[in-house]
Amino acid sequence: MTMTPILTPWLFWPLSVLLLAAAVLLVWRNRSSASWRYAALVVLLSLAGMRPGLTGATAPVANTELNVFFVVDMTPSSSAEDYNPSSPRLTGMKTDIMALADELSGARFSLITFDSEAKVALPLTTDATALRTLTQVMAPRSAFASHGSSISVADEVLAQRLTSAEASHPERPRLVYYLGDGEQTAATAPEPFTEATALIDGGAVLGYGSTAGAKMRDYSFGTDKPGPYILDKSADYAPALSRIDEKSLNKIASQLNVPYIHRTGPGSISGALIKSAPHAASKAPAHADREGAGRWEVYWIFALAAFAVVLWELAALTRAWRQLPRPEKGAP
Repeated sequence: MTMTPILTPWLFWPLSVLLLAAAVLLVWRNRSSASWRYAALVVLLSLAGMRPGLTGATAPVANTELNVFFVVDMTPSSSAEDYNPSSPRLTGMKTDIMALADELSGARFSLITFDSEAKVALPLTTDATALRTLTQVMAPRSAFASHGSSISVADEVLAQRLTSAEASHPERPRLVYYLGDGEQTAATAPEPFTEATALIDGGAVLGYGSTAGAKMRDYSFGTDKPGPYILDKSADYAPALSRIDEKSLNKIASQLNVPYIHRTGPGSISGALIKSAPHAASKAPAHADREGAGRWEVYWIFALAAFAVVLWELAALTRAWRQLPRPEKGAP
C-alpha cells in the first residue's frame, strides 16, 4: 500500500497528528457518543486525506509521455490499388498515420520506412509538421530498383530506435505501429521480429490490401507520379497482382505483442487506439512510480465512512433539537 497525501507531506503529517491528538483528548475528557463520533470523523478524514492506494493497477499515460514509432512498408506493393476501394494502399497508410498523430497529439513521433532495406526517415520528434510533410511525400519504391524485400527487414533499425528511446527516457511508453500488406518478395522466408520487442508497450499492426489482389503502378526513380502498371514476366507480361498476406501480418503482430487490424478504408482509427493503448512503460526507472499512477485508489472508502458519520451526527442533532422544550403559546 502507498500513500499520496492531499497536502504537501511536511504540512499534512504534523496537521494530522495534531487533529488525531485533539480527537484522543476529546474522547478522554468526555466519553459521550457525540465525542466518539467526532473522533471517528477526524480519524476517517485523516485516513482519506492520506490517499491510500494499492499498487499494481494500470494507469493511463498522457500523450506527451509517449514515444510512437511508425514502421511503413514502401515496397512496390504499397501502390496496389485496393484501398477504399481502388486507391493505392499507401494512401491508406498515410491517412492512418496522420489520424493516429492527431489522436496522439503531443507525443514524440518517429518514422521508419522499409523496402529492400530499412531507414529512419524521421527521428523521434514532437514536430507534427515534420511528420506530416514527410508522410505526404512518401512514395513506393520503383519496381526496377527493388530486388525483393522482407517484411521484417526493419527489425534491426526498430530495435536500435527502441533501445535508444528506452535508454534516454525509460519512463515513456513506446508504441509501434507497423503498416504494410505482409507480402514477402525476398527469396528467403522472413526472419521474425525478435530484437528489443520487450521494449514495446503498445501499438498495432495495420494491414492493407485484399485477398483478391490488385494491380500496382510503378513509381520510377523516386517520383511521386504513378507510371504504368508493373508487369508480371511469369504471366506473359500481364499486370502483376499483389495480395495481402494476413497470416504473415498476424505473425508480426504476435511477435510485437500488439493486435492486428485490417484497414480497408479511411474509417475511424479509434478501434486501433483502444486495442493498442499503452498503460505504462515496460521498463521504467525505480523513481518512475509517479503520483497516483498504477494504483487502485481506496481513499473513497474512508471518505464514504466519514460521510456516514456526518449523517449519523446530523440525525442525532435533529433528534436533540426536537426534544428541546418549546415555549408555551402566549408566553412572553
